[in-house]
Amino acid sequence: MKASAGQIRGALAKPGAEIRLYLLHGPDEAGASDLARLLAKAMGADAERVDLDGATLKSDPGRLTDEAASLSLFAGARFVRVASAGEESLEAFTNLLAAERVGNPVVAIAPSVKSTAKIVKLAIDSPRAMAFACYAPTAQDAERLATTIASENGLRPVPGVARRLVDTTGGDRAVISREIEKLALYLDAAPDRPADLDHHALDAVGADLGDAEMSRAIDAVIEGRVDDLGAELAVLDEAGTSPIPWLRQLVRRLIALADMRGEVDRGEAVDVVMKRHRVFFKEEASTARSLRRWSPVMLATAIQRVRTAERAIMASGNAGGVVAEAAIVALSQAIARRN
Repeated sequence: MKASAGQIRGALAKPGAEIRLYLLHGPDEAGASDLARLLAKAMGADAERVDLDGATLKSDPGRLTDEAASLSLFAGARFVRVASAGEESLEAFTNLLAAERVGNPVVAIAPSVKSTAKIVKLAIDSPRAMAFACYAPTAQDAERLATTIASENGLRPVPGVARRLVDTTGGDRAVISREIEKLALYLDAAPDRPADLDHHALDAVGADLGDAEMSRAIDAVIEGRVDDLGAELAVLDEAGTSPIPWLRQLVRRLIALADMRGEVDRGEAVDVVMKRHRVFFKEEASTARSLRRWSPVMLATAIQRVRTAERAIMASGNAGGVVAEAAIVALSQAIARRN
């Protein structure tokens, strides 16, 4: 079936057994990837994700159905993500929709496919599939999108906030989502505990106010540049920036590294893994170095220590900020010794 923007977001956020294939086609690949993340979030943090691409489905059309019908190795939820899908995936999608039984949903991103493509027609005509055309949103659409994403994260934007988010992110759907996720973390908001999103929160953690400084501090930790880290922490302290937003961003970066390291350890090439995780080309060299330096055990330990540091800051009646900075510096020193 052909889905509207609201229908596809709702279906991906709460996947049902009746839909086997979510086809996201059109030139806005970043927007499609952002939508695909809704399915990943809905399946749960411990869900197993199987990554395929159009070339794989062309050479082995039956694999998609096999993966969609297989049980997770870890006895949990499982879903399939297909990247760079095109007309070569028609047979694989046809098999999937015709199969007697499958248990794992499939989300396919097809950035080069037009609305007249055979795989699009297949998805539109099938009650077991949803097709959505991804195009860069207009300014008005982007504001509505920002408000919708904020609501999904438990945030209620006050007047003017959605427009400001669109202006500072250039209307990029993926960047809007990342900024709103940071704001939800900062305000400790969620659908079951909503919070107002005002301009004060944007001033504290918004992309146009301090994001570069926070990124430099995070990079210094990840790369083991202890001297630079001290200077970046001083800059953040002087600016009066709360350490909680950048600590939470650091955790997200460490989790992303852990995911990529796991894929590399399973035998995948580093450049293939970085491409799948959409690592910015200017950051590929530093990310590859980090994947070599950080072991899975070190990453797990670092994530736990950063979360402990955040709790120390939020606790009252102690030197939480000092304790947190000491823990972060210790992580950077540990990585520096592996350089």
